[in-house]
Amino acid sequence: MNEIILLVEDNPRDAALTLRAFKKSNIANEVVVVGDGVEALDYLFGTGLYTDRDLSIMPQMVLLDLNMPKMGGFEVLERIRGDERTRRLPVVVFTSSPAEEDMINSYKLGVNSFVRKPVNQDEFIEATKHVGLYWLLVNEVPQVR
Repeated sequence: MNEIILLVEDNPRDAALTLRAFKKSNIANEVVVVGDGVEALDYLFGTGLYTDRDLSIMPQMVLLDLNMPKMGGFEVLERIRGDERTRRLPVVVFTSSPAEEDMINSYKLGVNSFVRKPVNQDEFIEATKHVGLYWLLVNEVPQVR
């Protein structure tokens, strides 16, 4: 069984580019794509549309956008870090925000990595490949229970 990546991204173009980059990198993980912060928390905690989800299977990594409808990435990150079941889950903020304070706030809230999305499509795909390869193949994480 492949490990899961939770991609929290409201921009369909960025979600499609991320999936393409993973495919080009031969990252075979199942990618669950959710379009906002509320849906991300529903997935992680088995609520809303995901009440029947097996909560013993958690994502290997969360790739989190910051600026989303309904609930932004900072609030999602706070909730992830505030719950014993998810506090050690690797979270990578992947955002187009150029704001320095967004990076600072992300690290204050416990993000594992902060990556700015390049505007250029080829650079975007390359950056996504590097993020995926590092967090899925190189980095070692404890089992989330």
